[in-house]
Amino acid sequence: MTITLARIRAAAAVGLAAGLLLCGPAWSQDADDGTDDPLEPVNRVVSGFNSIFRSLLLDPLVDGYQAVTPEFIQEGLSNATSNLTEPVTIGSSLIQGDFENAGTATERFIVNSTIGVGGLADPASDMGLERRQEDLGQALAAHGVEAGPHVVLPILGPTNFRDAVGNLATGLVNPLPLAGTAASGVITYSDNQDALNALTTNSLDPYVTEREAYEQHRRFQVLNGEIPESDFAVFEEFEDFDDDEDFILADE
Repeated sequence: MTITLARIRAAAAVGLAAGLLLCGPAWSQDADDGTDDPLEPVNRVVSGFNSIFRSLLLDPLVDGYQAVTPEFIQEGLSNATSNLTEPVTIGSSLIQGDFENAGTATERFIVNSTIGVGGLADPASDMGLERRQEDLGQALAAHGVEAGPHVVLPILGPTNFRDAVGNLATGLVNPLPLAGTAASGVITYSDNQDALNALTTNSLDPYVTEREAYEQHRRFQVLNGEIPESDFAVFEEFEDFDDDEDFILADE
């Protein structure tokens, strides 16, 4: 049996799930109070380890990869990595009842895997087949499953209980061998390295910055980029506000 990084991720998620289930009510924080983070002390330690791992090992590896690899090859590998996520998008979209996106992802996978030479090119986008990635965490959210506690996994980084369960299910069926999965992760990190590092640079609390960025990004993905209506009341007296009659400049 081939050992894959995805299965390692799955095993970590199983252990995580068991631990959180044993905690029971300890992590049933009201979502209105902010990000659900009852494991913050442990998460901070793991986040610190991940930061050291990135600076000492991953960043030099990615910098070397970018330095010796022509840009067109980097783009091709990035396309191929994205193409490998299309089957997950298909399944997750079907679970959500989003047959349109499932159909688009199916067409993209077929086109890019054939005409695009295994996904190295992205002719599907040129044909108007826009990519909207979906995963099992998003599918669970669409069926009302809350995000649950925020969790930071060693090397893999921030996630939450719902997404960890989704990764578990995905990892069990991930066909990529260890080398391919590891390379995929490095390529994905390479595509986002500057943005990720800039996120916490000069931050007063890098852990909180990274945590909130992840959770907000996941909410954005779950809502498919749609911004929910604001809960703030609209005061009628401001609707009839007359700039010429009622507004007085401070220096007059």
